[in-house]
Amino acid sequence: MPHPRGYHPSERGSRGSHREHYRSRKHNRSWSSGNNRTRRRRREDSDHVRRRRSRTFSRSSSQHSHRKAKRVEDHAEGRLIYHVGDWLQERYEIVSTLGRGTFGRVVQCVDHRRGGTGVALKIVKNVEKCKEAINVLEKINEKDPDNENLCVQMFDWFDYHGHVCISFELLGLSTFDFLKDNNYLPYPVYQVCHMAFQLCQAVKFLHDNKLTHTDLKPENILFVNSDYELTYNLEKKRDEHSVKSTAVRVGDFGSATFDHKHDSTIVSTHHYRAPEVILELGWSQPCDVWSIGCIFFEYCVRFTLFQIHDNRGHLAMMERILGPTPSWMIRKTRKQKHFYQGHENTSAGHYVCENCKPPRQYLTSEAEEHHQLFNLMESMLEYEPAKRLTLGEALQHPFFACLWAEPPNNRYISL
Repeated sequence: MPHPRGYHPSERGSRGSHREHYRSRKHNRSWSSGNNRTRRRRREDSDHVRRRRSRTFSRSSSQHSHRKAKRVEDHAEGRLIYHVGDWLQERYEIVSTLGRGTFGRVVQCVDHRRGGTGVALKIVKNVEKCKEAINVLEKINEKDPDNENLCVQMFDWFDYHGHVCISFELLGLSTFDFLKDNNYLPYPVYQVCHMAFQLCQAVKFLHDNKLTHTDLKPENILFVNSDYELTYNLEKKRDEHSVKSTAVRVGDFGSATFDHKHDSTIVSTHHYRAPEVILELGWSQPCDVWSIGCIFFEYCVRFTLFQIHDNRGHLAMMERILGPTPSWMIRKTRKQKHFYQGHENTSAGHYVCENCKPPRQYLTSEAEEHHQLFNLMESMLEYEPAKRLTLGEALQHPFFACLWAEPPNNRYISL
């Protein structure tokens, strides 16, 4: 049996580099903002901190006049050094750290100009990388001002001493973190149905506006509220969580790309990478559809479909699970070596032979909705991008028939 998250045992440590931006095991939504708190600041060892710039400021409001002027410091790696209770822009009060990623941090803040509303503030050290993401987020806000298409909503952004800070709506756990915290118990098929429909709707909205997300994975799909019902499984002697509401948002647009700006040859986290990307045949919006098919599998089976990180092994898995690669793709790629070098006697080759099987063999129920879900997945996991299901077609798939009769505003409230 594969590892629940879908790592080959020898590769488990390498997956951490892909957990970016919004991940957190705890989304604590309670905080205190009392004015009489005092905090002791600990200076970092000088070998790990460099003082790149300093600036002092005073609060314009008498309510905060007792706060001392703050010196801005950066970590040696360029990350902003902050502490709980710090204020940014005389507006955002830092409450806790929600997530840590390659390019920065996400913190929970109180936005005192929005009536004390809780927000997620993404603090990014790579200013250049943020410019395109902000363009994408502004485009989303422009095209969807009422946030009807289920993409994470940006409230504001600003430059804080060379760090780009982006304010978002505060959401719950990612669908991956919830799965992990629930001992990798798969989501029930009726919950997968609601989550899958919303994911297709959100990404179709991006595609309709000439955008490709390029980094879809369970970590980047967040519950609006991840509160859950707790039950005890007597047979397995464990607690089990069932999320109360399956309303989700698609997030992390740091790699999202406009149709006219395909600068990168390789996109997507490896587990969710489409064959045309691996073979460097060029990519477009269908690569998102492939990723979504992989996500659906993970939701209902509990581990990733393609549990490997090297290209040759990944392609071997695809052939074992989905059948042979189309001959025209092999002829056209410059990566033909991946198809002719034997791997059967390697550890990866043994793993492929022993653990990979066609998707339908993972069915745990003969119920019609389970077969419909796997039929939908198989249509998304089509080798040839031109033959791959579009998201408009996906939304009309019989798997979602139970949702068509429901009013849009009632579909995702609660289960």
